[in-house]
Amino acid sequence: MHSSPSTPNTAFRRLRGDRSPGEFAAAVRRAGRDIGEQVSCDARYIGRVESGEIRCPNYAYERVFRHMFPGRDLADMGFEPRELVRGRRVPATAAPRPVPRPSPYETETDEESDVLRRAFMTGGPAAIATTLMLGPAAAAETVHKVGRPQARAVRAAVREIRLHDDRHGAGALYRQAGHSLGAAYRLLDEGTYSQAVAEDLMGGAGELAISVGWLAHDSGRLADARSFYGEALATARMAGDRALESHAFCNASFLARDAGRFREAVRAAQAAQQAARHLGSPRLLSLLALREAGGWAGLGDRPGCERALARAHTLFGRGPCAADPEWMTFYGEAELSGLEAQSWSALGDHHRAAEHARRAVGLQAPHFTRNAALYTAELANNLASARRVDEATDAGIRVLDLLGGVQSPRVRGMLSSAAQTLQPYSRRPDVAEFLRGQAQSRPA
Repeated sequence: MHSSPSTPNTAFRRLRGDRSPGEFAAAVRRAGRDIGEQVSCDARYIGRVESGEIRCPNYAYERVFRHMFPGRDLADMGFEPRELVRGRRVPATAAPRPVPRPSPYETETDEESDVLRRAFMTGGPAAIATTLMLGPAAAAETVHKVGRPQARAVRAAVREIRLHDDRHGAGALYRQAGHSLGAAYRLLDEGTYSQAVAEDLMGGAGELAISVGWLAHDSGRLADARSFYGEALATARMAGDRALESHAFCNASFLARDAGRFREAVRAAQAAQQAARHLGSPRLLSLLALREAGGWAGLGDRPGCERALARAHTLFGRGPCAADPEWMTFYGEAELSGLEAQSWSALGDHHRAAEHARRAVGLQAPHFTRNAALYTAELANNLASARRVDEATDAGIRVLDLLGGVQSPRVRGMLSSAAQTLQPYSRRPDVAEFLRGQAQSRPA
């Protein structure tokens, strides 16, 4: 059912069960920590949801609720579609209660930002690009005064892209998202704005360049990805933004590893750690150590890889903190295990890699559909290389089940590698079934 301001959300109330609002709020906060989201949930927030005052949660709460209740969408939980809620102005009496550190996914109430976000929700990145360039009324032909709403809209585009990529992969997003990036840089090049807006706009444009670069990377367009990451790095250097610089180097290291440029992967990861040294985020430094480990593994340097992995685990163990970048919501225990699996695989230790990949699959939150498919494909690949045929076939079939909602050439490439390794066992019925399914799943 759908709730409204005058209709209690009985579906959500049923999900709470016998727990008190305070107990349920504590469970929401714990679930948020499990997937790297920081939500300031208390009994009052639960009451506002159940009364129908909150008709649709922001993105952080949506991810937490989907993690808590796998298989249920917003409608199943009694919420209205986000695009319908954003189509109305939020009354001042219903404005969210301020919290000390709001989630990066908190919904804006500014009318112009709502229009820009709604354009993305209904028409994708290309629609928000047009709105960014022409304004909400789409009446002007040139870029003019740029203010906070446009800067916030660039950030909104980044978050929407990440949310869609988490669920569906890069295949369906890449070309459209490039229009948003062009629009953001057009604002920078042709608009007029204050210094404060310039800093926010440059940071948003740089993060958008990284997001589009990642879509190119995951789609197998490695040369395009390198160009976008370079653009983000140049923007970071011009803005003196160390956080953006560390993010750009982080992704550049991952790309260099996938492209077989392992020495470059190590250097980029080390540059990222230098940029992030004073940002106060152990989790960020942990991820960057994993990027370095991947480079050392590609070089066949086992001691260098093991040192970087040990550093990554130590830093990860210090826990999350307020300084963690918002783009790192994907980085939890599952990603740590998944990236470690890739390092052991590159070193040829497929049994060890398979165990880490299996752990990653078991730890992955259900709403990160693309990563679930990725880790399972990694598992299948390493099991196949370790000649554990039954287990590899079973994992491969599970990936095929996930591919219906995921468009990631990277995942398909890993699955194809597993299929090639299993080809000598094609007379076995289960292997033959997997090989047929893998062949049929290839894009036309």
